[in-house]
Amino acid sequence: MTAFAVPGRFEGSYLGDASRLSATARMECKICWHVYDPAEGCDVWQVPAGTPFAALPGEWRCPVCDGDRDQFMTLDAGTDTAAPPPAAAAAPPRPAVAAPELPTAVIQGLERAFREIHTAQMRGIPIVNDALAVKAVGFRAWDGRWLGALITPWFMNLVLLPGGADDWSGLVPGAKELVEFPSGRYEFVHALRKDVGPYKACSLFSPMFEFTSMLHASETAAAALVALFDPEIREDGARTAEIRRLREAELAPPAGAVEPAEAEAAPVDEPPPPPRRPSRRVLLMGPGAEPAP
Repeated sequence: MTAFAVPGRFEGSYLGDASRLSATARMECKICWHVYDPAEGCDVWQVPAGTPFAALPGEWRCPVCDGDRDQFMTLDAGTDTAAPPPAAAAAPPRPAVAAPELPTAVIQGLERAFREIHTAQMRGIPIVNDALAVKAVGFRAWDGRWLGALITPWFMNLVLLPGGADDWSGLVPGAKELVEFPSGRYEFVHALRKDVGPYKACSLFSPMFEFTSMLHASETAAAALVALFDPEIREDGARTAEIRRLREAELAPPAGAVEPAEAEAAPVDEPPPPPRRPSRRVLLMGPGAEPAP
């Protein structure tokens, strides 16, 4: 794993000089207080234990809040004073492993595609939350692929992008598969856009009216990405089905509400039908994704 180039200035208490850091120094994010401990590494970014902060891959960001590395401050200096045992001193250095390159162009293309959908096709639709915008959040390497979240004014999805060894050209849009994470199994839908390429999407929230700002939505997306890797919250079955059941329960009429049969019998003026809710396929992949009748 190659060391990253140190920027001209860090905001941490080591004054921008990586040579001041011990290889065992623990660093704390000043935004969310997440601690990076070299002895533990970082499971979310697949950084092995024993990796000093100064040797993290160039695209590494806080796994909790997605903050830049220059927001980390020295929590304790660690210690490198003890002389290594002779066997360790004589051991040959481990070969450096280059970190995979973040597919920035694909992520930007995903954002651009859904911004165009928002502008051209979603304006004025009742499920759109005008307080939100389109943003990709927290993409990181996972299991040879790239995992992140996509926020739009009408949905929040987990997104899987193919890695360098993957050939997803044969994905069938709309096909479903369960993907295993430490916290459970999640249902992903296959998608293929000519301006993005193949990817897989898992719906977390739709519509998005419970989010009052982009900060609120972004923090929720970052927390969801961390929770994916928490085995303590694992449950049997597909977790996405449980998410949908909870959302349906939230949207159900309150106790004591008039049942549909009673409402039909009551002599009241019938209101106009509500706007047709887009299908799950449209929510995941945008208008135009419905198959031809």
